[in-house]
Amino acid sequence: MAKIIGVTLSERAMAGLVVDHKLAGPLHCFPDDGEEDGALIEMPTDSLVKMLCERIVCAANGTSDISAVGVALPGFIRNGVVEDSPNLPQLKGARIAELLTWKLAEHGLQTAVNVINDADGMASGLAATSGKLDRLIRVWTLGIGIGYGRYPFIDGAWEGGHSTVSLDDKETYCGCGGRGHIEGIMGHRAMRLRFLDMEPEEVFEAAKAGDKRCLEFKRLWHKALAAGTASEIHQEGAGKFFLTGFNVRFVDLPMLKDYLQQMVKMSPLQSYSLEIVTDDAETRVIGSAVAAEQAAARA
Repeated sequence: MAKIIGVTLSERAMAGLVVDHKLAGPLHCFPDDGEEDGALIEMPTDSLVKMLCERIVCAANGTSDISAVGVALPGFIRNGVVEDSPNLPQLKGARIAELLTWKLAEHGLQTAVNVINDADGMASGLAATSGKLDRLIRVWTLGIGIGYGRYPFIDGAWEGGHSTVSLDDKETYCGCGGRGHIEGIMGHRAMRLRFLDMEPEEVFEAAKAGDKRCLEFKRLWHKALAAGTASEIHQEGAGKFFLTGFNVRFVDLPMLKDYLQQMVKMSPLQSYSLEIVTDDAETRVIGSAVAAEQAAARA
């Protein structure tokens, strides 16, 4: 059985050994529990690469026959290069696959490194853990930013979180600087910028209590997600969409479905479904490993 190291990088870095699409050891994390989750954004690229290599070596635990390393991180990734990454701006332009390959070789670990977007890693993980590696899987990750993941992997930008869903000139809260993006409405960082006097949790609690401003935003938040989902349905067809991420707690499924029904009217496209799933590190790590395994098979 192929032994692959899966790595996921978002608010924290986590690495684990994956065998036969299952985690075969403990997760090795940075920062450790109880430490500041924002530590990654302050790390220079060289330090971040060094930290990732240390976690990968720990996950390998002396195993020499590692067939591949899969890394999932936020940003626009193409051919092993981070072309842009609003959430980890120090990685913009980094040839991350090459850097990791060279650094791992210094540790005696000679193996191929495959790098994908973290939302695609989540989609791959959901496909593997649910036994649906032969199906189209799409997932929205609702966190600091908004990720759109797709399995199986195909070439393309797939930056669904930066889909334009508003023509309002004032909608400029997206981390990339673009106007009217889903992430500029739904992203955790964007919500904090919009409501400087309230945390996102307080905004949705106030909406439940009937606060007019917060209730209007809750509706906008759900319309943005419905618009992004409707656009993907109109481009790739119906099917299942998973919703995950730490801000999936804000999703009001009946409200979301109502808005989506208003946006998708062609009967052949109405056989879609929505499912909320737990965002866990194990699924993401497995997903990055599965993507690396499949990339190696295509090479």
